[in-house]
Amino acid sequence: MIARSLRWRLLLGAVAAILAALVVAWMLMAWLFERHLERRLQTEMTRDALQLVAAVTRTPHGTPVVAAGPADPRLQQPAGGYYWQVTASGASVGSRSLWDAALDLPGNAPSTDWRLRHAAGPYQQRVVLLERSLVVDTDLPPMLVQLAQDVHPLATARAEFARELGAFLLLLWLVLSAAAWVQVALGLRPLRTIRSDLAALRNSARARLPASRIREIQPLADAINALADARERDLKQARGRAADLAHGLKTPLAALSAQSRRARLAGAADAADGMDRAIAAMDSTIYAELARARVAAAGSMPGAVADVRAAIERLVDVLEHTERGGQLAFDIDVPASLQLAINPENFSEIMGAVLENAVVYARRRVRVVGSAGPEWTRLVVEDDGPGIAGDQLREALVRGRRLDEYGSGSGLGLAIARELVDASGGRISLGEAALGGLAVVFLWGTGAGAAVGRD
Repeated sequence: MIARSLRWRLLLGAVAAILAALVVAWMLMAWLFERHLERRLQTEMTRDALQLVAAVTRTPHGTPVVAAGPADPRLQQPAGGYYWQVTASGASVGSRSLWDAALDLPGNAPSTDWRLRHAAGPYQQRVVLLERSLVVDTDLPPMLVQLAQDVHPLATARAEFARELGAFLLLLWLVLSAAAWVQVALGLRPLRTIRSDLAALRNSARARLPASRIREIQPLADAINALADARERDLKQARGRAADLAHGLKTPLAALSAQSRRARLAGAADAADGMDRAIAAMDSTIYAELARARVAAAGSMPGAVADVRAAIERLVDVLEHTERGGQLAFDIDVPASLQLAINPENFSEIMGAVLENAVVYARRRVRVVGSAGPEWTRLVVEDDGPGIAGDQLREALVRGRRLDEYGSGSGLGLAIARELVDASGGRISLGEAALGGLAVVFLWGTGAGAAVGRD
């Protein structure tokens, strides 16, 4: 699901990137804080070292003597964590905090500036050591001045800072993640408009995506519109070729009909009957193809509306004048104000195919019931005929499949109705009628087949 969702991929990518950036920031800020503590400690220790140097005197033999060192209380407490030591001419003098311990002497101490380094200190403490080699009297050898401070307070301060900073950055990550969610939602909002526009494009071949106010989406809209233009051209060519072919076959079929009549007059009744059946099947197929060409051409016409009851009454009036239809009772239970957003000719093709099929199989009665809601229209055509077995309902909607192999016709009636309903954005289903026969149920929802008027 996540891998197929652009929203989740953008959101997770943003959240992961923010988290990685904040982790790097946390590590970098903790390191900078440690550097800041060390620089501040070096400044304080350098100040104490200069005070210590000022208090150092040398005996004639070069032995250092410190009258009064820095006044930090830690220097007066044994193992107090802060130490100083002055070494010269092989002798050393140190702070009271050193007690009987001593600081390690370096191999080479700098003489130009103070050096800060980490080293092992007295009493198993890890210390930061400041040291320098000084020449106070040119007649005496240089002396080594060292100050050391336990790093445990520094590590504790750094850990506390890192912990508090981590909590703050975690809260910041949550806030930035929420902001990223809002940003992704706002950034993808124009795609919702594209989706609704695509629905209109699907329902109408003439519809096109409008110009987008978002610069990055406009190339996508242009590409879709170009594809729709190509599709419309192909559909027009295909419809034109199908219509030309169907019309072109009309004349040969008329000639075959004339030949059939001549054959019948000449006494070849069986041959004429066979020709008539073949001509009827071909004519039915051509009629169906012309109907589909018309519905495909008119299906893209916006604003077309069919008056449902009036169209059904016209069809019933025609059927009542046929030999079979004159023997049946027709019941039309459709609101007079019911309208359907579909081309009237297409609607007549749909209902005509189904009503003709009902007339063929009904015993005494055919009923049409219509209803509508805010966004749907439902029509039911039912008869009191033998109906269709449940396992054969699906096959009845397949083009050219006749369940009555010995009846007349080509088996196209219900299949044509299904194709025309699909083209108009509706659905068709078969079931058992309350009258005992077959019920053909039409349902149009929102879109090209939405109800635009109701009782």
